[in-house]
This record gives sequence, C-alpha cells and structure tokens, in this order.
Amino acid sequence: MLRGNGGQEVFFTPRDRTKFYSLLHEGVEKFGHRISAFCLMPNHIHLVIQVDEAPLARIIQNLGFRYTRHLNRIRKTTGHWFQGRYKAILIEADAYLLQLVRYIHLNPIRAGIARAPEAYAWSSHRAYLGREQIPWLHTESILCHFSDREPAAQRLFSDFVRQGLQEGTRPEFRQGSHQGRILGNDHFAEQALSTRGEPNHCRPSLPDIIDAVCRAYGLPPSALTDPGKKRKPAEARAMAALIVLETQGLTLTDLATHLGRELSGLSQAAGRLHQRKIREPGAGERLERIRKDICKCP
Repeated sequence: MLRGNGGQEVFFTPRDRTKFYSLLHEGVEKFGHRISAFCLMPNHIHLVIQVDEAPLARIIQNLGFRYTRHLNRIRKTTGHWFQGRYKAILIEADAYLLQLVRYIHLNPIRAGIARAPEAYAWSSHRAYLGREQIPWLHTESILCHFSDREPAAQRLFSDFVRQGLQEGTRPEFRQGSHQGRILGNDHFAEQALSTRGEPNHCRPSLPDIIDAVCRAYGLPPSALTDPGKKRKPAEARAMAALIVLETQGLTLTDLATHLGRELSGLSQAAGRLHQRKIREPGAGERLERIRKDICKCP
C-alpha cells in the first residue's frame, strides 16, 4: 500500500495511470516478481505482489521514485508525493489471498466512486473477467481456484467478488495480525519471522528508535533535542522520523513532541531522506542496520 503524502491525490489524469502501468510492467521485467492484483485509487495504491529474488523494498522504492519523478516533471513541482515508507503485509496465501483480491477489487465501491467493480477502469478486476489484457498481470494463480476452464473461472470469480459487496472494512488487510506486518495464523507468523531472522516480539518504542539511531550516528540522545541545524544531528532526526513513519503505533507527532521540534520540519526531513536512500545505497544500508539494531531491543 502506497498513500499520497498528507492524503493528497497521486493520480490526476489517465496519462498518470497509464505511466504507472508502464512502470509496473518495467518493474516486473526487471525484478522478476508477480503482480496478482492491483487497484489505483485517487490518493493511494494497492498491490498484491509475490516477490522472487529481488527484495520488496527495492521493487517499491524503484517504483515510487520513478513515478514521483514523473509527477514532478509533469506538474512542475519538487519533493515527495508518497507518505513515508510504503505499508507491506505478508499474507498467508491459502487463508487470505482470494479474500484480499476481492477486497482490493471492491475498494472503489466502498469509497463510493464506482457502483460495480467492473465499472472501475483502474483495477485488475476487468482483466480477471477477460475484458482487457494487461500483460504484466498474473491472474492464473487466482483463477485456478475457481475452475481449470478460463471462461468458467472468470464467471465464478465475478460471482465470488460480488458476494463481498456488502462486506465492510477489513482492518486486518490494513494492519495485519502480527506486528502489523503479517496476516496469518501463529504458525505462519512464527515461520515467517524465523525465516527473516527476526524475533517476534520486535515492537520498538520511541526511546528504542532514538537510542538505535544515536548509536548508528555516534551521538548522545540529547543531540537530537539540541537547537540548531548541524548536519549530523539533523540527519539523525530525519532517520528517526523515517523509522517512526513505518512503525505501527507511533506517529511523527509523538517524535516532534519528544524532540521539541516542528512536525512539518520532521516530515520534510524524512521525505528528503527517503529520496536519498533510493538514490544512494549508503543511506539505505544505514537504515537497514538501524532497523536490525532496533529489533534487538528487549
């Protein structure tokens, strides 16, 4: 899930959406992942992705950076368009994949901008019904659950999606069930966290983040609250802000209050650092080291 910064729209014309399609296509060819479903809403994006060897972070950062560059060029602006780091949830496919695809295809109906899923032009639903061809979209792994004959599978899939028309918001598809990153039973979550080499109790507090950032930069925590704009403390504050944005249960308001800083300044600094870590490998590597250090905190 990628959201517009501050809730702002990220698609303004069909040309923007078509450009996003082409970037998705280029990404699939470059990184080798599968996209099983998508929905481009005016101010946010849903993607169901099965990664191969390239990490998800690299895929999404490349996509976000290139689309931001497109918007800045077309609209003659500068800066970032997306809100902090993307939100990603690892799902247990057997239990949730079909429901998730249905939920995503019904997003325009819940938002009141379409009366039927097939009436919305910018999701994968019409392709699932055979009404348009999207070469980079992988539908087989979903349709095979309904029938081994394509016309029958398409018809049964359409019925399945319509059965969810009265379904309300599903918080688990936004928040996950384990640390906000995993949706599945306990065994699946334990296995996923073990594969990543992470303890399943990793839910950092604000002091955990500040301490880990200060260790990485060789600074005392007091340096982040000192007045002034020295480069090293300023970058450390930006790093802390970026990590807070991706941490469930914490907000930039919490960090701004703790550090005695303006919320807008922290938000802008996090956005600049987010763009740097896409362009500069060193910035991204430092962020990953800090994340790992945070997850060691008791």
